[in-house]
Amino acid sequence: MPSGADIIKDYVTEFSRLQDWMIPIKEVAPETYESMHKRYIELKVTLTSLGVNITELDRIKE
Repeated sequence: MPSGADIIKDYVTEFSRLQDWMIPIKEVAPETYESMHKRYIELKVTLTSLGVNITELDRIKE
């Protein structure tokens, strides 16, 4: 079973990668962006609830 630190690390990595994909696709494929944005919000809420300060990680800032 993964430790809390491992779970946080995986979520931080996913949050960062998702933003890398979201930024260039926003204008090109708005429907895809909206789908990605839903996951972005889920990760943001989860990381915040786990006590992770995502201020520096959040490049979307919506």
